[in-house]
Amino acid sequence: MKKHILIFSIIAIFYSCNKYTSTENHVGFEKNIPHPKPPKNSGPPRILFIGNSQTEYFVSAPIMFAEFCRANNKRMYVDQLITVGVALPTVYSTNKTEANQNFSNQDKDGNYYDYVIIQEATPVALFEVDNYKANVKMIVEKIHKNSPDVAVYIYQGIPPVAYTDSDYLEYHNKMRKNAISIMGFIKNAGLLRVGDAVKDAYDGKKGYKYLVGNKDNLRYGKQTLHLINDGGFMQAILLYSTIFDTKPIIPKKLLLITGTGYYDSMRKQEVTKAISNPSALNEIAFSNR
Repeated sequence: MKKHILIFSIIAIFYSCNKYTSTENHVGFEKNIPHPKPPKNSGPPRILFIGNSQTEYFVSAPIMFAEFCRANNKRMYVDQLITVGVALPTVYSTNKTEANQNFSNQDKDGNYYDYVIIQEATPVALFEVDNYKANVKMIVEKIHKNSPDVAVYIYQGIPPVAYTDSDYLEYHNKMRKNAISIMGFIKNAGLLRVGDAVKDAYDGKKGYKYLVGNKDNLRYGKQTLHLINDGGFMQAILLYSTIFDTKPIIPKKLLLITGTGYYDSMRKQEVTKAISNPSALNEIAFSNR
């Protein structure tokens, strides 16, 4: 599935660090992680999202990012290749015609895509680091044919268990370590620190409380946990802050879910009513850029 959206933008320039660490906590991590530098472009930049339901399910990272860009007068083309419940090779194979067209497109400035967000399936990102590396390498090689200088962001996943589960911290540290190792062998790559931001929210940073009526307000699911309104809102701000290195103006309304039931749907809703603590989530996201 692909959406192609034109919105208004100015590109921010990032300065990349040459060294970074893969610590098991946040100490030293934020200061040393590199930020890839987007290529020079002759027109509106383009971003491509590649992933599964962690990128788009109850809420949509591409759509919400586009909404934030529009509200902040940023200009960006947004593309996506999403297939639910699969690893990167299957995301590619199920969207092969569209993907090959995207990867074969050319731009006069030498890079069709300026940014790409790569999200691997959670079991692979957690337990199969060799496959994780091979899968990302396969995708990046295809993108590099006509976007050799693209800024690549590796999506740091979220543990597939509840925050209260005894394995949460171990899985969090392992997923971060694996994502950093993948980032390390990709040209001009950085980390989209979704896992870190979600953990900070669960930990109550900036005064955020994730339990509302004894229910997790960040994620929902029985066997597979997916981001819902609070989590998706924070993820979109994190993406915006990571790319533009600034806090966004928050739109009054966003396309959010009305609930998690079968008959619920996405519709425009007031942020102050649909998001439990927008200010705290904004601060958490920005601190993880």
